[in-house]
Amino acid sequence: MFKLLDLRSQKIERDADDMLKHLQSSKLIPRFSAGVWYFYPAGGRFHEAYTEKGSIEDILSKVTWLHDEGFIDSTFGIEAHYPNEVNRENVDSYRALEKETGIRLITVIPNLFYDKVFEFGSLSNPDHDVRRFAIDRLTESLRLNKELETDFAVVWPGIDGYENPFGFDFYGMWRRFEEGLAEAMDAVPGVRVALEPKPYEPRGNNIYRNTANGLIMARNVESLLKTNENRDHLKEGKVLVGLNPEVGHVLMGHEELAYAFASTLREGRLIHSHWNSQPLGNYDQDLNVGVLGIDQMYAALLVFKMYGYLGFYGLDINPERIPVEKALVLSMNSLNAACARVNELDYVKLVEALFNPSENRGVTEDILTRSLAPSSAKLKPLPIFKEK
Repeated sequence: MFKLLDLRSQKIERDADDMLKHLQSSKLIPRFSAGVWYFYPAGGRFHEAYTEKGSIEDILSKVTWLHDEGFIDSTFGIEAHYPNEVNRENVDSYRALEKETGIRLITVIPNLFYDKVFEFGSLSNPDHDVRRFAIDRLTESLRLNKELETDFAVVWPGIDGYENPFGFDFYGMWRRFEEGLAEAMDAVPGVRVALEPKPYEPRGNNIYRNTANGLIMARNVESLLKTNENRDHLKEGKVLVGLNPEVGHVLMGHEELAYAFASTLREGRLIHSHWNSQPLGNYDQDLNVGVLGIDQMYAALLVFKMYGYLGFYGLDINPERIPVEKALVLSMNSLNAACARVNELDYVKLVEALFNPSENRGVTEDILTRSLAPSSAKLKPLPIFKEK
């Protein structure tokens, strides 16, 4: 039976007393996942691959080694694209990994972006035959998700979009994509989908550029669902279409990370999260977590704790110059360290500052500074100057 994690608690808005109780009684304990696509990074436009390409069996053997050496445990998750990384021919390798280690495939992602047939888009393509091919591939990936009892299906519309806005059919692009996704979801009802927005790359402008676009798309697709099973889930308040925001994509679009996550949580649509580091704007770099933007990371993790995110922390990195085993551990260490600091904040002072800012000027900034300071730092208390 396909599992639908109850996300409704993400919507709860708490008053000061409830917020303090929630923050003091809960802890951020991240569960990690990794995509198989970066275990042997490919080359780019301007350089060859720095490592020899490995097979899926090679990748899963590395995962097994990480488990056996104690770097990951059975709560770890694997992500893979259909049909190039997981398919009917190799799915037993993933089943064997789960049987041996407990590590399971948490999402089967339809590859709707790489094949040359998708030159002018996948689900949004105006060519009927290409669009039909994309819908069929998506449907089969949803079917595999259901059979494997994954948690959700990430959908990244990387090749859907445009470069030249002049004379472009925006309404048709959005309608075709949303109707195609709804058709596939009705063909395999009960599977939850997590859209991953991105402002650009590989298209000059991607179809769903930012968090707001993604949330509108999620509502639109749910309104199109027709099967009884899907409609029953929606009547029960269960989300069927949500988001998988990626840190790098959010920052590429000059969005504020905590704001983007909070906007998604407010609708109970934060199904999954992808973590890395990214210069503001710039091309998609997928650097290890914690290399850049520590301030954004801490603010986002506090949002996770405030609003009760319980999903996976997916590591979506591209470790071109660091062995993948080291890159994964570096990223997990960074998130574990940040979560531990967030768990140890002075929540009495923080909640007081949140709900009574006029009497607590500078307090939240002071809390952040002190949480990052080593024990040897000689920090002064905030001055309170009284006018004569």
